[in-house]
Amino acid sequence: MEKILEAKNISKQYPGVVALDNVSFNVYKGKVNVLVGENGAGKSTLMKILSGVERQSTGEIYLNNKKLNIFSTNDAEKNSIGIIHQELNLFPNLTVHENIFMGHEILDRYKTIDTKQQIKITNDLLTKLNQEISAKTLVESLRIGQQQIIEIAKALAKKTKILIMDEPSSALSKKEVSVLFNVIEELKKQEVTIIYISHKLEEIMQIGDVITILRDSKFICEELINKIDIPWITENMVGMKSFEAVNTQKVKKGPKIIELKSISLKKKESEEYILDDVNFNSSSGEILSIYGLMGSGRTELLEIIMGLNRDFQGKIYLEDKILKASSISERISDGIVLVPEDRQGQGLVQSLSILSNTLLSKISRRFKDFYLNAKSEKKIVTKAIEYLGIKVSNYNNVITSLSGGNQQKVVIAKSLETEPRLLMLDEPTRGIDIGAKQEIFYIMKKLAEKGLSIIFVSSEIKEVLAVADRVIVLAKGKINKELMGGEITEDNLVKYSQG
Repeated sequence: MEKILEAKNISKQYPGVVALDNVSFNVYKGKVNVLVGENGAGKSTLMKILSGVERQSTGEIYLNNKKLNIFSTNDAEKNSIGIIHQELNLFPNLTVHENIFMGHEILDRYKTIDTKQQIKITNDLLTKLNQEISAKTLVESLRIGQQQIIEIAKALAKKTKILIMDEPSSALSKKEVSVLFNVIEELKKQEVTIIYISHKLEEIMQIGDVITILRDSKFICEELINKIDIPWITENMVGMKSFEAVNTQKVKKGPKIIELKSISLKKKESEEYILDDVNFNSSSGEILSIYGLMGSGRTELLEIIMGLNRDFQGKIYLEDKILKASSISERISDGIVLVPEDRQGQGLVQSLSILSNTLLSKISRRFKDFYLNAKSEKKIVTKAIEYLGIKVSNYNNVITSLSGGNQQKVVIAKSLETEPRLLMLDEPTRGIDIGAKQEIFYIMKKLAEKGLSIIFVSSEIKEVLAVADRVIVLAKGKINKELMGGEITEDNLVKYSQG
């Protein structure tokens, strides 16, 4: 294999943190170069350096055996290096084509934006990606999975030769992942080089050619994908072979916390149902999973419970008291809280510190006699950091200084500050590594043992198997099956999710 890019002895230091420690990374031309490691291992930092977002403290980068100085994203793009970031980086109030060509607009002979040409190229790209999305569509109207496809199209529009994909499939459906993989195979034929970061080990085995593993900010190993298996990857990453089940003890269910009766939700401007006569309950002390394929109504169900959607039919009871259509703040006061799927856009404020994000849910309590009660703040945040095992050097640092897994813990910490009785989590492990996932699972179990009712949505069958005490399987908006104990198997989850 021919090396196209070499990162040699790269180190990166932040105040109090070593993000990369003498890391070397080889990138092979026309191949899918997989980079894996736990959250905080240094993967994203290394990619930020290669794409010009950050600069290394020490070390050198070579492109085609020529030393490369990357001082900015423009430098990276001039050398045909592009990146698709894990978290969405789009302007929701602009159209798809405006987002794709932001910063490199097509100009006509009068030096004005050639909107017609931008729309044409955008539509061609989206057709190639097998997406029925108009170039004129506002990004804010698209689902997260569709927005991720726009990020991919944005990178492809720059005609990069080395394309970094940081968790590109984290929010995609199986169909969209299949489209992505087809596009990657076509790019390989055109000798486009892919650097692929993912925590989904099965897809790594499917799409990857060569793998590099980082651990604790250091290089661990490099190997051809066809010579290894998933247990090998896991052991080199974190020293364990797979998810450890956290629901091994008999569930000590308490009183019923929430009950939904005959919940139905119609599609806008349609007689079709997103949810159709859904009935279930959840008790304190149990972890209930809502499982189903994309479009089965999982997220909509959580949004209804949270008060984000009031256009439903049916009734919701909280400890046998009917909940009327109310605001989100009222639901929080009732002891209901939701950890959203989109932690960056809905769960956190990017410009604020770790401390401020943790305390956002109780902002009214942050004041004492019109002054910030700094002593109380520090006590609360320190306790949350210890309880949830948040890896942080200084809670005054900006929230974006944390890895994805630790950011998710902050979202959970913020939610717990509302003192909920019902904690709902929508895809709580999206975009985080196997080690961080395990930590989230144990947090969920610990909270259930304290008496909380936990409801979570996950697209990952292995996560459901590891965590759930009981599973509600949705198919086409209806409950197709309720599974408990030994009934919770991979075969049953697949079978009943098909409808």
